[in-house]
Amino acid sequence: MGLVGTSGLVGIAGITGITGITGVAALATLPATATAQSQQVNAKAPPNDFVKTVADNALAALRADDQAKSGDLNRINALVNEYILPYVDLEKTTRLSAGRYWRQATPQQQQELVDAFKGTLIRTYSGALEQADDVSEIKPLPFRGDPEAEDVVVRTQLTQRNGPPVNVDYRMENSPNGWKIYDLNVEGIWLIQNYRNQFAQQINQNGIDGLITALNQHNAR
Repeated sequence: MGLVGTSGLVGIAGITGITGITGVAALATLPATATAQSQQVNAKAPPNDFVKTVADNALAALRADDQAKSGDLNRINALVNEYILPYVDLEKTTRLSAGRYWRQATPQQQQELVDAFKGTLIRTYSGALEQADDVSEIKPLPFRGDPEAEDVVVRTQLTQRNGPPVNVDYRMENSPNGWKIYDLNVEGIWLIQNYRNQFAQQINQNGIDGLITALNQHNAR
């Protein structure tokens, strides 16, 4: 897998060679006004407020860390794992990406797939964090849904130094512990749909274990 640029964001090539944006990366392109001090994340806040706080904190951490700013991917990975992944429903993202094949997997295979896909998502976020600059800003758009609903989409626009604004949507579920992000849309490309096609191709060729192996091999690079 390799990184490719699309609409100014960093995408990631699929494990089967199909390239596309993964919207999860969009969380990493955050407001330039963020400070080094983290804000308290309220997972039960209004959807727009929740997304903005998580985004602000991630970029603030990046900009306050000399190793991350110098491009140290191991350090960027660690920041992603600390500031972003706690607010992503990894199991649901993986389950929906696997589609009908999830039900064919054993419980052990399901857990191994979640663990392997987590590494892929961290690397995806890290690729975007590495590209963040001092003028990137994410602006939540007026919320169209019911903030009391169990499943909502938060729409935002990402401003860039040298390009038009990029539309980024966050699909979230209201879990017992508050909001959890499980899918993102960058300029019309949904993360889950993108990976579902790639997962299906890999599973058809090499089975579920083959998909797990391919993800782990990519993460080890």
